[in-house]
Amino acid sequence: MGALVENSFWLARQALFDRDLDAPAKISAQDEQIDQLYRQIEQDCVTLIALQSPVAQDLRLLSALMHLVRDLERIGDYAEDLGEIAIMLFPYPIPSQLRQVKVMCDRCRAMLALSLAALSDLDADAGLAVKIRDDAVDLDYEMLYQALAQQRNVTGVVEPIVLQVLIIRHLERMADHATNIGKRVAYIITGQR
Repeated sequence: MGALVENSFWLARQALFDRDLDAPAKISAQDEQIDQLYRQIEQDCVTLIALQSPVAQDLRLLSALMHLVRDLERIGDYAEDLGEIAIMLFPYPIPSQLRQVKVMCDRCRAMLALSLAALSDLDADAGLAVKIRDDAVDLDYEMLYQALAQQRNVTGVVEPIVLQVLIIRHLERMADHATNIGKRVAYIITGQR
């Protein structure tokens, strides 16, 4: 499931910054698989809790996994949204802030990769380290939002500005979900929230 979400995020990046208009359809197809995996993993966790009565670390693992897969599923949904936004943005000239948005996007993708590696390795320290990177994404969001919202003397349609605000908001939320995954990995290992 993590690999599918990472790939959807990559395809969203391709759609936004390389203007790959085939990518959104691929994201939509993958999102169906992601949603199916989410439902199956959640159901498997509920079944294990009901039938096995796990305790301590096993219960923490199952509980955290149920939340964690929801974070992954949401990142996949945001990737699909970014693909749709890319299609809407395509007819317009390339916005001047898009280079900075790409940097923000790459920071978010790195956070997702790090949180998934922490999960794979069950590394609490690596999971908690994702939060530090979230601060940079939050700064990116604030800076870009101010640049977009404070534009003066805008002529013509404002849709490209609105779409860019949506992009940075989705990226900021994706980073928050990646941070949640890292925190949940730490919780699995340490039992500390």
